[in-house]
Amino acid sequence: MTKNETKKYKDRLLKSFPTELKTDVESVVNILPLEKNEVKLCDGQFHKVENLIHPSEVMIKWSGEQLTIPYRLYFDEPDINAEPHLTDIQKIILNCIFLRHHNGYLRERRLKKLVDKDEKWIIPFTIQLLGEYVLEILQVLDQHINEKTITDYCSFIEENPKYWQQTESRMISYWNAYYKSKFPEMHEYLGSTLVKRIKNKCTTNP
Repeated sequence: MTKNETKKYKDRLLKSFPTELKTDVESVVNILPLEKNEVKLCDGQFHKVENLIHPSEVMIKWSGEQLTIPYRLYFDEPDINAEPHLTDIQKIILNCIFLRHHNGYLRERRLKKLVDKDEKWIIPFTIQLLGEYVLEILQVLDQHINEKTITDYCSFIEENPKYWQQTESRMISYWNAYYKSKFPEMHEYLGSTLVKRIKNKCTTNP
């Protein structure tokens, strides 16, 4: 991996967070193994990947600022000895980054570390999980979408109505493709329950 490629990865990750967090994001990015393109994939084996960050991106607005969040990440977690030295805010940033990882088990584990966190800039990362298909992740997300955070979800939706519609549509598609036999009525599916919870709150507290 060349220095130029590593710099491009770092720049893309910086654009995923508000500029006020720039220094903290840089500290987090500096411990990521972005120079190593042999990574452990879901089969448990190490493979050489062409791009550690998928070319596709999600463009959203947050508090008037444009953020660009990668669709999927493939690099490994940082060295086990590096993470404990991060500040609390930096650890939250790191957990948000790994919510975009290709490994669903890793996404679930990192999300569990965010359940009791209510920093507003977490929402652009957690809300994407509503439009994904892993039920176990939705079960963890259920804990995060609570009275402390739900108004921040509404603020996000107000700024990103088209993205919210796409997220809801993806949720419906995954229910139809993977869970309709288990939950014949869509309202029985947790993804639908979470979407409805948010929409009801946003409607009653515009």
